[in-house]
Amino acid sequence: MRQASIFYKEILAGILTETDDGEYTFKYDDNYIINHPLDCISLTMPVRSKIYTDKRLFPFFEGLIPEGWLLDIASKNWKINPNDRMGLLLACCHNCIGAVSVQPILNENE
Repeated sequence: MRQASIFYKEILAGILTETDDGEYTFKYDDNYIINHPLDCISLTMPVRSKIYTDKRLFPFFEGLIPEGWLLDIASKNWKINPNDRMGLLLACCHNCIGAVSVQPILNENE
């Protein structure tokens, strides 16, 4: 299982998880829901308490991953398979252009 803290304007918005089964979940942080109910990270993912789930990485997060020559550089430098979308998101999206950033949550086993 791999996880990332998702920040919106430097405020913890929620947790993105890739399960061992290859499914994805996103849950808005409870404090974020209370204090920022109108500040969704994406129009397709409005703030709510119900967990978002999908068998593929959510399109919003997919859009944060570099493309083209920048993807080639990132996958070669970090030795990440271009099809490992969560791996690329965790490696490349700490300082995204815009209000959202992705910070890996390291497991104790790593």
